[in-house]
Amino acid sequence: MLSADTAIDRAASGPDIAPDLNAGLGNRFAELPPVFFTQLEPTPLPAPYPVAFSAPAAALIGLKSDFFDSPALQQTLVGNRVLTASKPLAAVYSGHQFGVWAGQLGDGRAITLGDVAAPGVIGGRMELQLKGAGLTPYSRMGDGRAVLRSSIREFLCSEAMAALGIPTTRALAIVGSDAPIMRETPETAAVVTRMAPSFIRFGSFEHWYYKRDNAMLKVLADTVIAQFYPALLDTANPYQALLAEVTQRTAELVAQWQAVGFMHGVLNTDNMSILGLTLDYGPFGFMEAFDPRHICNHTDQQGRYAYNNQPQIGEWNCYALGQTMLPLIGDVELTKAALALYQPAFEAKKEALLHAKLGLKTMQADDNKLFDALFAILPGTDFTLFFRRLGDLRLQPTPSAAQSDAPLRDLFIDRAAFDGWAQHYRQRLQAEQSDDTARRLAMHAVNPKYVLRNYLAQVAIDKAQAKDFSELARLQQVLQKPFDEQPEFTQYAALPPDWASHLEVSCSS
Repeated sequence: MLSADTAIDRAASGPDIAPDLNAGLGNRFAELPPVFFTQLEPTPLPAPYPVAFSAPAAALIGLKSDFFDSPALQQTLVGNRVLTASKPLAAVYSGHQFGVWAGQLGDGRAITLGDVAAPGVIGGRMELQLKGAGLTPYSRMGDGRAVLRSSIREFLCSEAMAALGIPTTRALAIVGSDAPIMRETPETAAVVTRMAPSFIRFGSFEHWYYKRDNAMLKVLADTVIAQFYPALLDTANPYQALLAEVTQRTAELVAQWQAVGFMHGVLNTDNMSILGLTLDYGPFGFMEAFDPRHICNHTDQQGRYAYNNQPQIGEWNCYALGQTMLPLIGDVELTKAALALYQPAFEAKKEALLHAKLGLKTMQADDNKLFDALFAILPGTDFTLFFRRLGDLRLQPTPSAAQSDAPLRDLFIDRAAFDGWAQHYRQRLQAEQSDDTARRLAMHAVNPKYVLRNYLAQVAIDKAQAKDFSELARLQQVLQKPFDEQPEFTQYAALPPDWASHLEVSCSS
């Protein structure tokens, strides 16, 4: 039986429980037919305590930076106190996992509280979802909980990706509890409040397609179009237009991942957002020593989701979505035409990003040869540091190329290979009369100095598990401005220490 301090409290609106949030709370997803979800309340956790809070995420929904100071709010964000206007629910969906049809899945540890106004986002509202809020009918063999370790990783990376300008779900807060949770070893519980205009996935569509329920499939598609893509209603075939829109958004998203060396780790169809957002942060990683075949997920023994596979897996997932949309589109060729947008959209975005990363203002016929030559010599070189330091390269090196290029050149084992590439790169810059100062500013605005390296997250996690959240707060501060020099935090941009090479992340992360 739950003790008094862990009983669910249906909170009345009041000054300590954010009356504006309660008054503005709705739940558009709850307006779908009941077969789309199960209404239930979170499972309480004892003695919750605040861990982290994102002021930039809070600002999206009109919350002030001191909002998290309220103990009553912390009770709400851990699931112990439910706002009176809330209609908490867990959604059902299905999906392909590691390329294999897994059947019904669903929110196994996430409960959506509702949605609030967010004028700056697609659809104008943000859903608030508690991840780690307890068992749901879709938990399968899981316990419905999240641990502090994985919650910190999701919180930090969600907000880091947003600061990098990459479409993503957001993370509002982490609330912890000393309640024991068993993973490989005993850990403690935490709940991360994440936000998105919608958490509808490719797998949400697959669920109804494989149940052969075209009526519910249509309801879902019509809802997505009406809420997020209303302009598509004026097209000849809104369902084809929806598939085309999602395909293009997905292709461009994956290109943005590749450009910063981000690896998702589990690109199952149930982890693909219908809005083209980075969704579900588990065994992710940012590339360190460049290896195009790098696998960030220790569970992924076959390397399905390796860095160099992400573009084709993104397309594979779009085809899985396209299969579900075929009954609505009503024509195979129209469906293929929408899916055919993936490759040109990916290539166009990738080329634009690479030109920006290399400080090239124009596009020339042989640029792909320059790019290919770069990636041929890049293996073993730190991905983030290389592009950041490349912005400091001078068009006319003095007194010698080897000396002036040293900070960049020394990242390479084969320095002669770098020298050869740098000569061609300088010639390319000279062809468009590039200016060192302007190019440096432009390149530093797109090549981050700071990314969420796994070892940085691990240091913050280790301290947080001892109830010291200072490193978490400091790392969060650094990652909010990834393109700024921040000289007081230069150590966060250093090459990873030797011990970092032994870190592994898996699906339990």
